[in-house]
Amino acid sequence: MAAVSLRLPEDLKIRLDKLAKRTGRSKTWYMVEAISEKLEDLEDLYLAEQRTRALQAGRSRTHTIDQVEKRLGLAD
Repeated sequence: MAAVSLRLPEDLKIRLDKLAKRTGRSKTWYMVEAISEKLEDLEDLYLAEQRTRALQAGRSRTHTIDQVEKRLGLAD
């Protein structure tokens, strides 16, 4: 694991300290979890924006669930 230095606003530091003490988990564990979750959200957002631009530019298209099921042989 790589070391990273992070300056937190005092209010966040206090909240993080309290949470770590109450739960017995390390502050590092909570910081890694928070960053990981936020990165996943941002990655999803950027992918959605990229797909939206491709749709708007005509470089991509959408399919209905019925079309997908039929193509995959899952239609009733």
